[in-house]
Amino acid sequence: MNADNPHQWPPWEQPRHSLLGTTRRKLAAVGAATALALGAGGAGAAIATTLTDKGIVYSSPTTVTGTSAKNTTAQVAAAVQPSVVSIQAQTSSGVSGGSGVILRSDGTILTNAHVVSGARQVTVKLADGRTAPAEILGADTTADIAVVKAQNLSDLKPATLGNSKALAVGDTVLAVGSPLGLDGSVTSGIVSALNRQVNEGNEQPQLPPGLQGQLSQQQQTVIKNAIQTDAAINPGNSGGALVNAAGQVIGVNTAIATSGGSNGNIGVGFAIPTDSAKKTADAIIAGASA
Repeated sequence: MNADNPHQWPPWEQPRHSLLGTTRRKLAAVGAATALALGAGGAGAAIATTLTDKGIVYSSPTTVTGTSAKNTTAQVAAAVQPSVVSIQAQTSSGVSGGSGVILRSDGTILTNAHVVSGARQVTVKLADGRTAPAEILGADTTADIAVVKAQNLSDLKPATLGNSKALAVGDTVLAVGSPLGLDGSVTSGIVSALNRQVNEGNEQPQLPPGLQGQLSQQQQTVIKNAIQTDAAINPGNSGGALVNAAGQVIGVNTAIATSGGSNGNIGVGFAIPTDSAKKTADAIIAGASA
């Protein structure tokens, strides 16, 4: 409830609606035959996944001016959207889509490794509509983190990176990205759990008819400290921002769970904590510079 008016819910707790999109992977998982799918859109991004619950789990750049925990969802979204991009990766099998978070004004962008896996050409689209080709500086498939650099751009707005270790279950979060190719989409929710272990396996996925053979690159990824959220995450959100109420990026959206006949969001999504993602990105950038 709103502290100033106990009868009024704050904006981020209003009823939410999500788009149900098509994923390319379903697996039996823990308990109720739940499957886990990478959140990137496009045919080339699906990887087989499973979820393991190991016991107790409940446990930068320029600062955005004027953000605080009391800001409205609209204010936080407006501050963050210019720092999130849409990514298209051209592979031998077609075009896959995802999202990315701007790290530096020179066009350095953080995303998921599976978003650009097997890419021959990468294009980024900014919030203001501009597009630019991008170079892949490097990718760590074991951490599902990659860094790309948009070419001929020098005036981008870096995201504010927050401390993901300060998160608590129940904290308000927003997911910002390009689900199903819908650029600049924002969904709201809470942190559902912390320190989830997400295993993104390397077996051949069960793809829908017409999409067989679209797996561009197999990979083995284990995220031991994933953030679970009920903010709607769908194919195309991968690599995008999970943001706290102060407008700080505290996670990189990477996977969703699906169940039964639903291939889209069911309120169980996962993000790589910013602390881990930035450490990997810094290593990639340092290696590219060297």
